[in-house]
Amino acid sequence: MRLGSAKPLIRKYNVPGPRYTSFPTVPYWKNDPLAPEDWMKTFKIDHNDSKSQEVSIYIHLPFCESLCTFCGCHKRITKNHAVETPYIDALLKEWSMYKARLPFIPNISEIHLGGGTPTFFNPQELERLIKGILENQPEYQAPQMGIEAHPNNTTDEHLTTLYRIGFRRLSLGIQDYSPIVQKAIHRIQSFEQVKQVHEKAQKMGYTSISHDLVYGLPKQTLEDITDTIEKTIRLMPDRIALYSYAHVPWIKGVGQRGFDENDLPKDEFKRALYETARERLFAAGYKEIGMDHFALEHDELYKALSTKTLHRNFMGYTTRTSKTMIGLGMSAISDSWYGFAQNDKSVEGYLQKINEGILPIFRGHLLSEKDLIIRQHILDIMCHFETVCSDELLASVKGRLSELIQDEIVKIEGNKVSICPDGVPFVRNCCMAFDEYLFNDKGTVPMFSKTI
Repeated sequence: MRLGSAKPLIRKYNVPGPRYTSFPTVPYWKNDPLAPEDWMKTFKIDHNDSKSQEVSIYIHLPFCESLCTFCGCHKRITKNHAVETPYIDALLKEWSMYKARLPFIPNISEIHLGGGTPTFFNPQELERLIKGILENQPEYQAPQMGIEAHPNNTTDEHLTTLYRIGFRRLSLGIQDYSPIVQKAIHRIQSFEQVKQVHEKAQKMGYTSISHDLVYGLPKQTLEDITDTIEKTIRLMPDRIALYSYAHVPWIKGVGQRGFDENDLPKDEFKRALYETARERLFAAGYKEIGMDHFALEHDELYKALSTKTLHRNFMGYTTRTSKTMIGLGMSAISDSWYGFAQNDKSVEGYLQKINEGILPIFRGHLLSEKDLIIRQHILDIMCHFETVCSDELLASVKGRLSELIQDEIVKIEGNKVSICPDGVPFVRNCCMAFDEYLFNDKGTVPMFSKTI
């Protein structure tokens, strides 16, 4: 499907919709507040191995020294590094609370440090954090570990320390190399800075380096995205995330109003930015992984796609299929598969609850049997672009899929619903047809960014 022929479809389907890192999506969570004791009941024992179960851990490190005006994350802007030690102390206390309450021994399969800016923290504090989390973890069960890093403050000591304690994945936040775009989003870093960090990590032995890029940023042009992709290809990162800029100022407030909204690329032009980047990545040997992700064939993300073991959660796409993810830190979200829970969204509220010995969750959602069924279907579509439905479910969603079928975005063969090759840009729209919470919502308050 060429961009010219896709223009009417882009206009038609570019509507607000979830990214489906969870189902139900956060605006439709029903348990607010959620009591810690009710949350802990959702952790079910796997009777195949009731003593030990795989757990992924996401650790939210929210501090940044300056505000990036495109950012939708929960963060705290400060130059006061005295916040580091008490925050790490709280994270370790929170993990101890979980270990004491879980009905099984957690076997940590994955640790991801996200932000904010994780490299805001000095290397010694990060080492103390990881060693504390892995205390009593069997050495032969080494987890995959990755960190999101800002090229401007990722030092040689960061890279050396993290590598020594087991990190092999590094995600560099870049967004765009255009000085004009960087000024608009208040995220200024040169290609030379990125190149220096990338090459040092590669030489050191990091086996999966990812670059995070964003299309649809203010003042971004086709020349900008082309230059950004060409510079990225010069370094050949193992993975690339090419995210659509999510403009949600009604949620994030002043941070996303640091520029004129007329400067934002619209509809077909925004999609042209993505297609321009996508074509160049394909030509360089990258393979498309799910939505907005690309990887080289040697990377584990591509191998997981090939073997249909790709998984998706609040950390994004992952090669580990553990259905239990525990989020530590301010605003972090946990997922027991049977329920979701989010931590207090303020640093002060989070620290207060931890110091009182209380799990710092404040809201969540306990999934019904129907939620669990739809959740799996949406996960299959987001990871593999297909799912097999029961007769009953197919009958209920077929009508909502009818226009997508007519527009050759989706096809149904027997009980299998699949995305057509040219329909990948509209995968979120397909998932929306399965989402009764969204379908039945007649509200007028904006909640989601646009799908394209």
